[in-house]
Amino acid sequence: MMVGAATADEGLLDPPHELGLVERLKRGERAALGELYAAYGDRLFRAVILPRLPIRELAEDVLRDTFRLALERIHQYTPADRSVFFWMRRIAINRAMDVHRAHKRQEALREKAEQDPERVMGVPPPRPDRGQELIETRELIEESLAQINPRYAQALRLRLLDDKDREECAALMEVTVATFDVILHRACKAFREKYPPR
Repeated sequence: MMVGAATADEGLLDPPHELGLVERLKRGERAALGELYAAYGDRLFRAVILPRLPIRELAEDVLRDTFRLALERIHQYTPADRSVFFWMRRIAINRAMDVHRAHKRQEALREKAEQDPERVMGVPPPRPDRGQELIETRELIEESLAQINPRYAQALRLRLLDDKDREECAALMEVTVATFDVILHRACKAFREKYPPR
């Protein structure tokens, strides 16, 4: 038995069986990945990813990424005295931390956009006493929106011009809230590059 190898009692595969799966993966047999997923997917999700990234939808993405990266990098894995689970665990932890940091940045940007749209979009908030100026500003905004990706323009219109909440915007765009946050972040950046229109 390998030194430090986990037993089936600890929820890990029998070392010879696991090594066989790894060898099959290295030969390109995708079915072996399914077996590893069946053995370790739930454990990685519940014990490793979800505690570090408690947003279920993002955690599920990280689990998929973990297995995709494991497949891409399987030739880097050397059994030594540890189960492939611990190698995959490290991939999952790194990926969960990356996604968590990105999500925090998106949340901070979303909060800034809600509190100070002028700073984020570079557009002063309209004042009701400016009648014609308001119409002209709206025309400039629409002209700038026409110059960016239509999906980005839709996100900005829904969130900032129509004042819909994130969940409603995501539903209308048929994406998750997390994906909508990413789209909105990119949309603000694209808009700032085009406003005022040249």
